[in-house]
Amino acid sequence: MIPRGEDQHGPHLSPSRFFPPAQTASPEGIVALGGDLRAELLLDAYAHGIFPWPADETSPIIWASLDPRAIFEFDRIHIPRRLLRLLRQGRFQVTCDRDFARVIRECATAGCRADQTWITSAMIRGYRRLHRLGFAHSVEVWEGEQLVGGVYGVALAGLFAAESMFHTRSNASKVGLLHLLFHLLAKGYRLVDIQMLTPVTQALGAREISRNDYLRRLAVALQCAAEFGTELDLSLAPWRG
Repeated sequence: MIPRGEDQHGPHLSPSRFFPPAQTASPEGIVALGGDLRAELLLDAYAHGIFPWPADETSPIIWASLDPRAIFEFDRIHIPRRLLRLLRQGRFQVTCDRDFARVIRECATAGCRADQTWITSAMIRGYRRLHRLGFAHSVEVWEGEQLVGGVYGVALAGLFAAESMFHTRSNASKVGLLHLLFHLLAKGYRLVDIQMLTPVTQALGAREISRNDYLRRLAVALQCAAEFGTELDLSLAPWRG
């Protein structure tokens, strides 16, 4: 069950069963240390604006809530002209939930990330469990039979928390992310969390908001009964026109 409530000021988040309020985070964004990555804890964390951020394989898990927080807003998505041409060319084939295990593994190891990533073996196991339970999803980008990019994240009511992406071909991760964003738009999601702003996501229209604003938007999103589905819905994607 998703913790939530509502009063005369609109929806609000009810207290977490496991974590202090996100607003009590340290200046670095740390809310709590320790625990494990069982599904119950992960889902409770996401429902309260908190996410796991392990430092390495052996240290206690960091549970974080950043201020500011980076998000995508559907009406601010920007597709550079060259990328739009690439999308219309159909060079890549894009699927969802075809190979979640490989996408999260590639996000942890592609390029120079091996042994330099927060996606630990425990994280991989935890999110694969969420995938089996229907809460975690992946988008795969293919060039022929070769997986060349992907993105994964967690879907909870009207929230999608995008966790990580990878590419082995230029622009493949951007193609996957844009397919994901327009799928979420078509499916009625209300909030797309990306935690931290990067040059890539900023170029595509992502922006930062305050933690308090994020938590208000999260409370609204958790009231929404969006369904991720089993196939990508690109009915609103501009390159399909």
